[in-house]
Amino acid sequence: MVPMSTSYNRATIMGNLAQSPELRYLPGGEKAVVEVSVAVNERYKKNDEWVETVSFIPVVFWGRTAEVVNEFLEKGSPILVEGRLKQDTWEKDGKKFSKIKLVAEQMKMVGGKKANDNQSSATSDEETLVSVNATSGDQQF
Repeated sequence: MVPMSTSYNRATIMGNLAQSPELRYLPGGEKAVVEVSVAVNERYKKNDEWVETVSFIPVVFWGRTAEVVNEFLEKGSPILVEGRLKQDTWEKDGKKFSKIKLVAEQMKMVGGKKANDNQSSATSDEETLVSVNATSGDQQF
């Protein structure tokens, strides 16, 4: 039996980047970071009609994973992200705010390099899965 004080914080989403990544570095230039939203579609039937809704999930990538996301992905790119949920809280003008985001620990992307890349890329009917583990920064092709 698992003790009551134990918790489990894992989330996995699959969707498309809602905007192109913008790589930046923390002061000191040592740690890369990319923050994007991933559009996740949900389709369900309501009164005999299909309804589609979209949720925009904020995701943050760190280190080598952030650099890979910036190099290989753009707006609309399909991606699968695994990680942990983190709640940011802040106060502005006396009001308290909070936001939950997904801190990526592993991601898998489908497709080739960016369309504007001069090197060869996968064709539209060819899939290339790339997995990046945030803890090691290793790429698996």
